[in-house]
This record gives sequence, structure tokens and C-alpha cells, in this order.
Amino acid sequence: MSLMNPDREALRRLDKAHLWHPFTQMRDWCASEEDPLVIVSGEGAILTDIEGNEYLDGNSSIWTNVHGHRHPVIDAAVREQLERIAHCSALGFSNEPAIRLAEKLVGFFPEDTLTRVFFTDDGSTAIECACRMALQYRELRGQNRRRRFLAFDGAYHGDTIGAASLGGIATFHGKVAAMGYDVSRLATVEALESLDDTEAEEVNAVVIEPLVQGAAGMRLWPAGMLRRIRQWCDRHGAFLILDEVMTGFGRTGRLFACEHEEAVPDFLCLAKGLTGGYMPLAATLTTEEVYSAFLGRYEERKTFFYGHSYCANPLGCAAALGNLRVFAEENVIAGLPPKIEALATALKEAKEISPHFGEIRQIGLIAAIDLLDQATGEPLDWREETGAKVCRRARAYGLLTRPIRDTLVLMPPLCVTEKQIREAVGALVQASADVLGA
Repeated sequence: MSLMNPDREALRRLDKAHLWHPFTQMRDWCASEEDPLVIVSGEGAILTDIEGNEYLDGNSSIWTNVHGHRHPVIDAAVREQLERIAHCSALGFSNEPAIRLAEKLVGFFPEDTLTRVFFTDDGSTAIECACRMALQYRELRGQNRRRRFLAFDGAYHGDTIGAASLGGIATFHGKVAAMGYDVSRLATVEALESLDDTEAEEVNAVVIEPLVQGAAGMRLWPAGMLRRIRQWCDRHGAFLILDEVMTGFGRTGRLFACEHEEAVPDFLCLAKGLTGGYMPLAATLTTEEVYSAFLGRYEERKTFFYGHSYCANPLGCAAALGNLRVFAEENVIAGLPPKIEALATALKEAKEISPHFGEIRQIGLIAAIDLLDQATGEPLDWREETGAKVCRRARAYGLLTRPIRDTLVLMPPLCVTEKQIREAVGALVQASADVLGA
């Protein structure tokens, strides 16, 4: 069914004339004969385009949507807040949704661990906030040798300069890494544990995406690794910064990925799913020990001089409170195991019938499928953009998702049904056959 929008052709023309899309080669975008896909509405796990075509939101609108689109509880929370105020400054003022959200977030962790919340705008700024807090803490405590951050190969922590410098994927940071933090990258937890005492004494913090690296192609970390890193940090006085921007809010089967190994960090960075995917909001949680180092007389210059105009935005905080209410009222986490099992079964069956599927990785409702050359069993030439072609073809079978090069990614909202999961995996099987041959 077409929505019969008389402006749809004009919208597509104006898109190519004026918009600059993220992570998109605009020369190809504008030269393509393919019309831009314009999304106009959503309901649950389904998105509808300007022509009236429906698709499963197979990557949760770039890993953000949690309970589906137009969830009545979150919608109501946003509308109720709109009746009061959409935004007010957090610099010298406060607002009720921010206060109540901070209380809710710290309440998910053991008492006297993560007790303070600093709100920003997105995942990158949540990471920047943690790193700058960690650096200033060391200065305030006279620990000036501890300036180095340890991160991991294949990591992705955002696109602002500091966050990008932590990343281990050259494509995403290029030469700007030289302008960021003092970073050393490791491949394994064993490499961390092999550092001598002199090297360890220079470490400010270890930064990691717990359990799974997102932009690296949904690469899973070995079981027990996170707990070992926590123990290493405790032994050597280093901070542990966990980037749960992607893994937070149920993606791995628990509310937070760190729960799987009972590893409470010194800094926890949240964004994406914090508002249920409704609007930008991020949070950096930290300890009372870190917070107390910043207390003093104004002239001592211990203040954390960092912030954004939209920090603790009341509308975003109201949406986040609605998001957490859905988790509680609908018992979302308890309902995930059958869906996770359905995804595992569908992926196993797909692997058996598709000659193009190589390694398949899954944790919770996060899945990745590596495409391979059927004849050689080797990786495809990434310059051919086969993964993107397969995902575009999957639209014909009612699925919207986005690859990481030639890794197909499936990460639907938590409200997805088992039937929708099977259909989504089937769409990837069929689209792969269409593009690469039966």
C-alpha cells in the first residue's frame, strides 16, 4: 500500500541535494539510480517507508531501539513531560526526570559502588566524560604518572577525537588518534596480565566493550575475560571503564553485559538504548571515590569543567524513565531466553543451508554472520561491498539491517517475536543467495 505522499519524489531529490549521511560514500549515494529509502512511521518492531512497504527493524535503528517504536508507555512519558517543559539547563539548575533517572540507574548496582551519574548526549560524549574524569582524578590525587589508557584491538568507542583515539579500527579514527589520549592497545587479556609493574603503574584506566565488540563485527570476548580485567585493575590501582553504549539495556540477555561476570566498573558509559531509542541521551556512572576528589573550594579549581547544553535534558530523561518502566512492568529480561534460543536455532539452520555463511556469532539478541566466497571459503573482497548489497536485497524480503563490511548484523528490538526472528534470518539467507548465487 502506497502512502501516496505527493512530496515523496521531491523528498528523495532534496535528500541527494542537501543531506550528508553518516558513514556513507556520498558520491555513490548521489550517483545511484536507487531512490533513498525514506522511513515515515514505526509500530513495534516494524518500520514503514514512504511507499507503505513494511520492514522488520533488524538493527534496532542502528542499535538504539529497545521495546519497539511507538511504545505506549514511553510515548506517554514523553507527552506528559512535554506538558511541563522540553528542556532546561543542568548548569546551576536541576529537573525532576533527571533526578529520578539518576536514582534508578545507580539502583541497578550494589550499594556503595556506582553512586554518581553525569548526563551527556551520546556514546562518544559518555566515553569522553569518563576519560576526562579519570585524568582529572589522577591530577587531583597527585598521580600524574597515570596518564595512559589501555584499550583493545578492534575496539570502537565513538567518533569524537578523544573517544576515537581509544578505538582500534583505523577506518574510524585515521590520523585524529594522534590528537587524542595516550593509548596503548592490546589484543588479549593475557597481554594485559603480562605487563610489568612499571608499565602497570602508568595505567590510568582499561577501556573495553564488555563481552562483545560491536563495530569489529560483533566479535565475542572469551568467557571470564571481563572478570580477569576487573581483578587486574584492582591489583594495580587502575580504573575500569566499561563501554556499554551498545550492550546495555538487555541486548546480551541481561540488563547490562557486566552482570554476566559480576564485574562492576569504576565508570559505566551508557547511551543508545537508554531512552529506548527515542532521543539522544547518555550517562556516565562512577563511584563516590571519584566524585569526592572533585570537591573543594571554587578557587582550588577542582570543578569538573565539562558539560553540554543538553545535559540531563528533561524530555530525554522522561523517555529513559519510561524505558525502565517497560523493563519492570513487562518483565522484559525474563522473557528473552525463548527469543534468544529461537535466534540460535534459526542461525544454526541457516548455516546448514547457506553456502555463503561462514562463522556465525551470537550473544543474546545480537547476531553476526560472516559472508564467504562459496568457491574458496575465503573472505570476500571488501571493496565489492557485498554485505551492503545483501542487506539492500533483504529489503525485498521485509528486513532492514546494515552490515559491517561483509558481516551481516542482526540486532532486532527486544519486543521482536520468535516468528519475526525466523523470518529475518530467512531474509538474510534468501538475499545472500540472490546476490551471490544459489
